[in-house]
Amino acid sequence: MKIQIKNLGVLKQAEFTLGDLTILCGGNNTGKTYATYALFGFLQIGKEMLSIKIHDDKIQQLLADGVTHIDVSEYAAQTGQIFAAGCQAYTKQLPKIFATSKERFTETEFQVIMDTKDIQIKVGYDRKLRTFDTDTEFFSISKTEDSTDLVITLLIEKEERKISTDVITYYIANSLKDIIWATLLPRPFIASAERTGAVVFRKELNFARSRLLDTLIRTDNEVNPMELLFKNYQDYALPVKTNVDFTQQLEGIIRQSSFLAEKHPEVLDHFTDMIGGKYIVTSNDELYYVPTGKEIKLTMDESSSAVRSLLDLGFYLRHVAQPGDLLMIDEPELNLHPENQRRVARLLARLVNLGIKVFITTHSDYIVKELNTLIMLNHDKPHLKRIAEIEGYQPEELISSEKVKVYIAEEALVRLEGKQEQTKCQTLTPANIYPELGIEVRSFDTTIGTMNRIQESIVWGGE
Repeated sequence: MKIQIKNLGVLKQAEFTLGDLTILCGGNNTGKTYATYALFGFLQIGKEMLSIKIHDDKIQQLLADGVTHIDVSEYAAQTGQIFAAGCQAYTKQLPKIFATSKERFTETEFQVIMDTKDIQIKVGYDRKLRTFDTDTEFFSISKTEDSTDLVITLLIEKEERKISTDVITYYIANSLKDIIWATLLPRPFIASAERTGAVVFRKELNFARSRLLDTLIRTDNEVNPMELLFKNYQDYALPVKTNVDFTQQLEGIIRQSSFLAEKHPEVLDHFTDMIGGKYIVTSNDELYYVPTGKEIKLTMDESSSAVRSLLDLGFYLRHVAQPGDLLMIDEPELNLHPENQRRVARLLARLVNLGIKVFITTHSDYIVKELNTLIMLNHDKPHLKRIAEIEGYQPEELISSEKVKVYIAEEALVRLEGKQEQTKCQTLTPANIYPELGIEVRSFDTTIGTMNRIQESIVWGGE
């Protein structure tokens, strides 16, 4: 999946491809967060704007005969047109995604480009829909492994088929999206840079529920779903609001188990060791941190900033994570000691190898250098295996350079659309990644080189 951006924040023109591990590096105010928020918004909200038109004759046939067939491959072939139109509609919603004025996005373009060669249509599919009032199954949507035919079947008698065609069309369209693009449109989870504030003030920041309730009370059942959806985002950027909502819902979230908790508890052990304890939520929805080996419970106010900054990630790993997800973290190094920054890098590599896509923005040379180490050790050479064993690296932490995409947010020469000459402007430049040497990030290397030069002058300048 390739994302193309024009006139988004400080980014004049840029594009990046989503890898298994995607990293945006660069200085402050260079566009990293703008690109991150726009992508998250599309995966969280924009998918609903991918409009699939179900032919009226199919709906009429379903209501008359109780069954109809739809060719999935017909809609897969329309991927380019559907995404182009959907992204245009999504771009108009960017002011609400960022909770800012429309004027900032009057010339913005956001496009998601799908390569039809990457589409993997689900081999099998089976879904049944129930009525809200009687909880009875009223129609099914299914596809066998060896067919491109989607079969829609009504499960109620003909005289009872007084169903809104809009409802039927909605569920069929959503099923087609799931069947055709599920592997290309991952379920996102984001930890924004504002996550520590959301944790500390989780009780006070209850604006989401109160606003939604107030809206429902005042609408007299005449609700525009998209208007209702976005009304709740007006004052806060969507990723920030998502963090607040997540911390408010912890009491319910802890009733779930992630695939990591069920199949890979060693990942959770790694995380517990990293924070030196565990999080607990009481039946009264009180949140505590319990240090390992100590009989005390600390509130978030009493806990370290590192414990607060990692809370979203901890609950995601234990209760939410599923293969195919996209885990997005804005500055994973936030409030972490360099040693824990290295541990986070190793944790992220583990997650990638277990089938979770990861997207981060970072200023941390420690994280990038640790990922370099994991790339460089990922070779079948005796001396590398010996180093990995001595230094305590596990095979599950090593990562292939082919899984990693790195982009530097910086000023560079770009050929703008419609221009003959290249123009220097803010963009995202792909970083070189070498299997033997790792990631080449100039912004870090330049700063470190400058510091080393100054210190050498201080030490040796008098001789």
